[in-house]
Amino acid sequence: MAGAVSGVGSAERGPAGPVPIVPAPVRAEWQPAGPFSLVTGVRVLLDGPPGAVQVAARVADVIGAAAGIEVPVVTSDDGGPGLVVLRLPADAPGLGLHRVGADRLAVEQYGVDVGPERIVVTAGGCEGLLHAAASLAQLVVRADGGVVVPAVLIEDAPRFGWRGLSVDVARHFFGPEVLHVVIDAMAQLKLTVLHLHLTDDQGWRLEIPSRPLLAGLSGSTAVDGDPGGWFTVEDFAGLTAYAAERGIVVVPEIDLPGHVNAALHAYGELTPSGAPEPEFTGIDVGFSRLHVGLPATEPFLRDVLADVAAMTQGPYVHIGGDEVLTMDAAEHRALVGLAAARGVAAGKTVVGWQEVAGADLGPGAIVQLWDQREDPARVVAAVEAGAGLLLSPARRVYLDMKYDESSALGLDWAGTTGLRDAYDWDPLTVVPGVPAERIVGIEAAVWTETLRTADDLFSMLLPRLAAVAEVAWSAPERIGWDGFAARVPRLARRWSDAGLAWHPVDEVEWRAGA
Repeated sequence: MAGAVSGVGSAERGPAGPVPIVPAPVRAEWQPAGPFSLVTGVRVLLDGPPGAVQVAARVADVIGAAAGIEVPVVTSDDGGPGLVVLRLPADAPGLGLHRVGADRLAVEQYGVDVGPERIVVTAGGCEGLLHAAASLAQLVVRADGGVVVPAVLIEDAPRFGWRGLSVDVARHFFGPEVLHVVIDAMAQLKLTVLHLHLTDDQGWRLEIPSRPLLAGLSGSTAVDGDPGGWFTVEDFAGLTAYAAERGIVVVPEIDLPGHVNAALHAYGELTPSGAPEPEFTGIDVGFSRLHVGLPATEPFLRDVLADVAAMTQGPYVHIGGDEVLTMDAAEHRALVGLAAARGVAAGKTVVGWQEVAGADLGPGAIVQLWDQREDPARVVAAVEAGAGLLLSPARRVYLDMKYDESSALGLDWAGTTGLRDAYDWDPLTVVPGVPAERIVGIEAAVWTETLRTADDLFSMLLPRLAAVAEVAWSAPERIGWDGFAARVPRLARRWSDAGLAWHPVDEVEWRAGA
């Protein structure tokens, strides 16, 4: 996956101007001391609960990868230079799959103090240590023939706990190898949730032990007859573990009761005629549906969602609920309620697209807004009744929208979305009447009707995912377009070094700040 541009600039000339971290920290200041040298002899020391040693090793890997050296974890402070000290409270929780909320925000807080002899990192929990490592990696520069981290003081904490990316693997399949790279890019930007859109009309991408034909038959299709694929139970467990090691929760989505042609193709008893639907490889939406009155429907929901919940380490299961254009409201509420009840029975918190507002979703449910063309009254009512609100306004964060009218990839039903469009918006104004404390976070989405390769995927994600990450993380008084545009080129250089495709939009002078 070749990078589009390789920028070189002020990073090698030493600290000047704002500290170039994306997303912008709460506080970041250059210090007058000399830099910390990343040479042989750098080591990481954990000053905290023994259960965090795996996170310490991950921090060592992140710093070492940025510097091009091996960084070991040690168990004692010998007083010598080159030590990176990681400090956690004695009762700090281990790296976990925390729910969004105050607890999540507390464990993500971190501070960094870089001096010439050592780096001291403090954090509320293991997630905070990982975020500190991501910030340090962005600050690594080559200077005077060496590799250093300039002296800096950082205090930081996120604005929202759910900072996510939804990846559609149903229209075109992207397997574990590509998603590992996506997860690494997310961790670099301090994102916390990978939402996988696993099922749709064009394909079913997750093995369901109780319903083997879903993947076995409908996993082989994709848009335009392109190759399909699916995750085995073991694949999904491995992907979840890889994400968890980087502080990211995987949220599986089984889209119901529409977007189900792949299911109807595998199991004819889900259709009124009893005959399987033919495979579908187009990109139309809204034509497929389940039927509440069929005897096979409730057992299907029960079995599928029980299997998915059993495979899901995190607390959330997404049940879709969107774009069911051939179903009346009462049947939609009934089917969404059935699906939600199965998720709750399995111990999961239910998430659904905004169309699920009005159905019985169970305690703590989250409604995900995407379509600002619709009246938000039902969403506001759901929030007033206790649901959380997840913001994914398509015009801002649907990263499969074309960058501009000349873009070869992507769609434009929500308009075009430049980098500044993805950055310059206020989450608190998206749904008037919803209190700030009811907004759980922000999630970008990338739909893959037109995206076939890893380069296609990353060129649509980057750099816009960095803009969304900053909106989700940074306090509003700390951010602004000019500052972001000056900082993001240096991050783009890291994407190029990693071989990631990215799109050099004209809105930024990519060499000036790289």
